[in-house]
Parts: sequence; structure tokens; C-alpha cells
Amino acid sequence: MLFSKAADQANELISVSLKTLIDLAKPASSLNLHHTQFRSRQSGGYVSRFKGRGMEFDEARLYQPGDDIRSIDWRVTARTGKTHTKVFREERERPVFVSVDNRLAMHFATRGVFKSVLAAKLGGLLAWAAEYHGDRIGGQLFSEHECRELKPQNGRHAVLRFLNALVKPQNPLDKEFTLDQVLARLNQHARPGSLVYIISDFRGINDQAETHIAKLSEHCEVVLIFIYDPLESSLPAKGRYRFTDDERDVVIDSSDQQRLLSYQQRFIQRQQRLELLAKKRGLVFIQCSTVEDPIQCLR
Repeated sequence: MLFSKAADQANELISVSLKTLIDLAKPASSLNLHHTQFRSRQSGGYVSRFKGRGMEFDEARLYQPGDDIRSIDWRVTARTGKTHTKVFREERERPVFVSVDNRLAMHFATRGVFKSVLAAKLGGLLAWAAEYHGDRIGGQLFSEHECRELKPQNGRHAVLRFLNALVKPQNPLDKEFTLDQVLARLNQHARPGSLVYIISDFRGINDQAETHIAKLSEHCEVVLIFIYDPLESSLPAKGRYRFTDDERDVVIDSSDQQRLLSYQQRFIQRQQRLELLAKKRGLVFIQCSTVEDPIQCLR
């Protein structure tokens, strides 16, 4: 029994279970998904409390003096012979769209949990928080050979659908997806006014990927959550280190400082690129290490 418990705990470091994600419902209730205060500090502009909620068509009624002529319903006007205007109501249920990276590079860590496990937990927390606040939850799950989108829906059923997708990837397609292709699809599926979270280590980010994120930020509130392992941000002490994926072993001699410095420099460049993009576009930028508590990262 003790061996079984230890094995379960070890498995939770490299993969996440549906039960673990379901158990996040209670701690997620304390999370606030309104990031306006962060956007204001970064971009200097005021953001409405209800930013992210769109305007939904309610009815057409006869035109009244003072109505905005841009709201005239020309189809109803032509059909009835009398000028009608469209009446809209504000949508209070905001679509929350969570994009989660499950590429091979995410299945790695030297400390804490795999980056993929941390990403799934962050996605689960955001899904439950959205449900708690009455928002609709949808998302995108992607790897090198899979990219699928879930249309935002209401309620607990939508959360469970999203959590199941996190723990049960689909069969890989005979196709490869790059990060910029994934972000291009995200632009197509995230409705204007959505709150969009992108959870990734952002490997492969390039000018095209940045362009897609910038375009997305024009009609959505975007939060970038940068996942990283501590080894990426600081070089290890001198010595020989063994890495394994249970199939292959790689031994790295850290005395090759030039190689390690090059590795660290690539990480720093990716980190700085994301920070600059967030500052330039007024995005929220959150960094979360594999040894950190995902709840604290989101707070």
C-alpha cells in the first residue's frame, strides 16, 4: 500500500489525473479573473470593468430621434417600409478561452512537476474560476500533432469537458503544428471580447507568432503565462547530470560552460521577448516555475 501511494505521488509529478483537476474547484473559487489593474499599470490606460463582454443583439424597434444611425436595421427597414434600429444588450457572461501547450518540450522538469503538469493545473484552475464567476469556458489544446478547440459553454459540464480534454489527448494527426499556426487558429476561434489565456513555454516564438498575439489583443484581453523550469533560468553547478524520459538517457557535462551559456541565453531572449511584447501591447504577463504553487502564480 505504501509502495502504491509513493508510485501515485511520483506519477503526479509527470502526469496529471482527472481527480487532481476536479479537486482544484475549491481553491479556484478564490481567484479573481479581472486583470484590469495589471493592464492599467502596464499600458497606462483605463480598462472598463466589463471589458471582455460583448454586445448581443436583442431586438429591432422603430427608429427614435437620437438613435445612432449606425444601428439602423436595414433588412427590417426594407421589409416593413419603416425605419427600425437594432437594440443590443450587454453580455455579462464573458467567454474565457484557455490555450494549453502540451508539446514534447513541456514534458520536462529538473525540479517540481513537469511543465505539462503545471500547465494543466493552471488551465484547470482558470476553468473552475471562470465557472465560479459565471463566465463561459472554452479552450485550445495543442501539441506537435494535435490542435483542437472547444467552444465556450456555461456550467460545470463545460469545465469537465475541458478537464477531460487536458488529461486525454486525442490521437495524433498526420500533420505538424508550429506555434505560429496554433496562434493563427486561436485568432479564428476566440470571439471578440473574450478573456484569453495562453499557457506555454513559448518555444518557437517568432515574428509570425508575435503578430498573431498582437492581432488577438486588438479584440480580446490576453494573458500570457510563461512556464519554465529552474534549470532554464540559472546554470547548474559543475558536474555530470543524467536526464531520462524512461526510454533514452542523456548525460550532460556542465563543465562545458559555453554550451550551457548558449542554452541559458536562448531562455533569457525568449523571456525578454515575451515581456517586451506584453508591455508593448498592454498584455498581462505571468511567469510560473515548475517548483511554484500554481494558485500563488495566478494570484
